[in-house]
Amino acid sequence: MTTWEYLTTPLLIHNTAAILNNWGKQGWELVQVVQGPEGGLVAYFKRPVTQDGSNDTGLAAAAQAARQFDGGAA
Repeated sequence: MTTWEYLTTPLLIHNTAAILNNWGKQGWELVQVVQGPEGGLVAYFKRPVTQDGSNDTGLAAAAQAARQFDGGAA
């Protein structure tokens, strides 16, 4: 049985393709885009959890992406 991990992230309207491509390169599949509580877009992603732990955890991946899009070092 496949076990999944999930991730949510805000989508910046001027940089949507770059954000989606970044997550896709890390193995995340876009599940849905919805309007967030404050009016912006929020993307929901999933990817299978590997038994060997080769995937970063969702929190580590989110932190890496936040640094990239905030202009920090990856």
